[in-house]
Amino acid sequence: MATRKPIITTIGSLNVDVVVYTPRVPEGGETLTASSFHTGLGGKGANQAVACAKLSRSRDSLADGTADVRMVGAVGSDVYGTSMLSGLRDVGVDTSGVAVREGAKTGVATIIVEETSGQNRILLSPEANHTVLPEHFATALPEPTPDLVVMQLEIPLPTVLQILDTARRQGVQVLLNPAPAVKIPAEYYPGITHLVVNETEAALLTGCAESELDTPEGLARVAGIFHGYGTRNVLVTLGGRGVYYSSSGNKSGLVPAQKVKVVDTTAAGDTFVGAYSLAVVGGDFDIEKAVKVANSAAAITVQRRGAQESIPWLNELSN
Repeated sequence: MATRKPIITTIGSLNVDVVVYTPRVPEGGETLTASSFHTGLGGKGANQAVACAKLSRSRDSLADGTADVRMVGAVGSDVYGTSMLSGLRDVGVDTSGVAVREGAKTGVATIIVEETSGQNRILLSPEANHTVLPEHFATALPEPTPDLVVMQLEIPLPTVLQILDTARRQGVQVLLNPAPAVKIPAEYYPGITHLVVNETEAALLTGCAESELDTPEGLARVAGIFHGYGTRNVLVTLGGRGVYYSSSGNKSGLVPAQKVKVVDTTAAGDTFVGAYSLAVVGGDFDIEKAVKVANSAAAITVQRRGAQESIPWLNELSN
């Protein structure tokens, strides 16, 4: 009898990315001529589902992934929604949980990438993403019950809080990547098994100064605040410094970033989340090993332009 594959369900946003590449970001009132323009598929939810799918299988063997990856969310009844669903299916994501909202528009993210640094700035118009409502998850998570739920904050916060509550009642692990950062009531943190934050998000959620994260002692204190709220595993991504991890089992440390030429940081964090999520459901979970693998995957992504297309496949990560 075949062993059941672990199930990762990403519940979150699906957006079209409108990306403009420019030598520098324009000042207020200034007009610049961009270097190039690109339209692609994105949204943190969809990106993380794609990362889970691509990093768990080879491009030429979509049916042989190490995990079943499902997407839950909403798109509009427009050409962008059709493209989004097709793109997800093309990399092995199950889209049966994605609703098509008649008369609504698919979410759009406008992304400015500064070529000199590879850093990006994003403006988000949620559209259909904000039709994903708490009542859709009040009694149970979407079937089949997942081994891990992956979430972000590009759908309404009350929906995320409801899912945290429901997942906790069902005994399902949750990875939360709280971006864009919004304060989360402390009573919901025990439902977060894995919290992945960057420096800005960590500071906002704990009320600490971002400068506290400059030292090992400060990182440990901030992680301790999250553990005090009830979260078991805390990861703070620190850009070029690497990733700090802390487990409530008293294992913590800093995994340095890999030194690569940064072209575009879009979807790097989503790639990290995807690789880490696969480690969570892969058996014999070790947080340090998971962070190292996730770092390696993200290092590939930042060397490429785009969002979902920049995420590597499993065979690329292995080589």
